[in-house]
Amino acid sequence: MKVLVNAGPWLPVPPRGYGGIENVVATLVPELRRLGVRVVLATVGESRLPADEHVSVFAEGQFASLQRPYNQVCGIVPAHQHGVLRRLAERDDIDLVHDHVEAAGLGTFGHAGRPALQTLHWDLAKHPDLYGTYASDWVRVNGVSAAQLARAPQALRRHSVGHVHLATPLADAADRRPPADKVGHVVVLGRINPGKGQDLAARLAHTAGFDLVLAGPVGPYHRPDDLAAALADPAAAQNPDVVFWRDRVAPHVDGARVRWVGTVTGRDRDDLVATARAALFPLRWEEPGGTAVVESLALGTPVIGIRRGCLPELVEDGRTGLLTDDEEALGELVHKAGSVDPAQCRAEAARRFTPAVMATAYLRLYERVRQEAGRPV
Repeated sequence: MKVLVNAGPWLPVPPRGYGGIENVVATLVPELRRLGVRVVLATVGESRLPADEHVSVFAEGQFASLQRPYNQVCGIVPAHQHGVLRRLAERDDIDLVHDHVEAAGLGTFGHAGRPALQTLHWDLAKHPDLYGTYASDWVRVNGVSAAQLARAPQALRRHSVGHVHLATPLADAADRRPPADKVGHVVVLGRINPGKGQDLAARLAHTAGFDLVLAGPVGPYHRPDDLAAALADPAAAQNPDVVFWRDRVAPHVDGARVRWVGTVTGRDRDDLVATARAALFPLRWEEPGGTAVVESLALGTPVIGIRRGCLPELVEDGRTGLLTDDEEALGELVHKAGSVDPAQCRAEAARRFTPAVMATAYLRLYERVRQEAGRPV
């Protein structure tokens, strides 16, 4: 089987920092190739992930362009998608397209006459005009959790072939990894925005009395120095995530009880999470996929969070984490994190969230999509 995996034009694969979708693609592609699938990777030229072939329109990731006015950036995705369509038209050896580009992927491949699977990585309450009316005999979709698909409009659900939970390479042999010494801090890992609830976490750190480390970008700014410079620029300071940081999170960040360390990657990220007594997820939205959740479990760190979105599917309450419906109860649960055995967290990750488990699940979906291609939904 030859599959064109479309990662989009925004970031290289793998990304050099934050990049949820690109990290998923970087996890999936090597495992697909190990299982015998030939992969054509549609990405940007600076991507370094090995594949059988590469397709690119842009030499570099276009993520920074998202800060520009819409009429200056609205052609980026169509240009990338047009390059993918040209590749499909030139040769007939692509058996299936696995698309990861938000919204535009459905429009691009809905009438391309080629079997296509789009993985839905985002909030399905977005784009109601598209998702509420979508129809194509060639495209099927999959969610990254059952909870995500349950909230999808009926028209989109008719095209669903199920869900596949996300994976992390950290889960490979996680049950055999030596335990890390816990140093006492709590970590919130992810892009800083209202849905992730970092303002709640920072406030609870002070009221409940625990040390908190916030790790993740604020808008396009990955380091404290870059963000400080942006705050002095009136235009950059209007970014919604920057406004949230400035007004809701920064007042609680004192450098002692609460610290923000910017984006951390690689070994630094792993050490930060593995040595934490808990990974906190004070969600204020229906988290669809939870990459940071499975990473925390793979590193042996219990998950403390709000019982919403995908968390009840990924975390077994009382065994691999502690969940609540009450925001104010999170602080108390942080102090109970020691009741969760880190070894159980790693064992569950090794069983459920390895790249091999995810790739095998996708192979099943690929076969189903190919069988259904061209048939009415």
